[in-house]
Amino acid sequence: MINETPKFAVVLSGCGVYDGSEIHEAVSLLLAIDEAGCDYQCFAPNTWQARTIDHFTGESTAVAGDADNRNVLAESARIARGNIQDLSEFNPHDFDAIILPGGFGAAMNFCDFGVKGPECDVNVEVEHALKESFNAKIVIGAMCIAPVVLARVLGKKGITVTVGSDKNIAAGIAKMGAKHKNCAVDEVCVDQKNLIVTVPAYMLAKSIKEVGRGARNLVDEILELVA
Repeated sequence: MINETPKFAVVLSGCGVYDGSEIHEAVSLLLAIDEAGCDYQCFAPNTWQARTIDHFTGESTAVAGDADNRNVLAESARIARGNIQDLSEFNPHDFDAIILPGGFGAAMNFCDFGVKGPECDVNVEVEHALKESFNAKIVIGAMCIAPVVLARVLGKKGITVTVGSDKNIAAGIAKMGAKHKNCAVDEVCVDQKNLIVTVPAYMLAKSIKEVGRGARNLVDEILELVA
């Protein structure tokens, strides 16, 4: 364990399920970390969203390059209540774990898996943070769709992740070199060798209660690895 009190880096991809971090997942995760007696610091890449969605109508209101599109770091600050840092400032040696909540922002802003699938490109800062975390041997966690980002960056390391039981996404994960393990909504996929911990969250969850349970289980398993 790096810190006397375990410290988590939580990387957000915006604010809202359709174009950023899934808010229930992000808040449930922050609550689980706090209730476990641990500390956290939120981060986000300082980049523009791939698109901005009206969460009431479900319609796109802006895409990358539009004047009224939104910044990922600025939007993520809404969830973090302003206490957030540019992901470029992340140093894995200051943390015991790094976690990526889900939401379409993970598949659109962290990378473009939502458009290109297994051939996706990954945001430079996100890729750097994950590679440096892996090399520093701190635990890497992800929720919901976010494990596809881990698969793209670290798949050649032979990591194992879960997104629940979606066959198409599991096939995409395999094409990126990673292994997929089918898990129930409250199960955690723990890759002890590579220090990777993932949960399905809203890939399977039917309620915020199930998301909260998954977040707590995720944090518990991470603490087992960092102890």
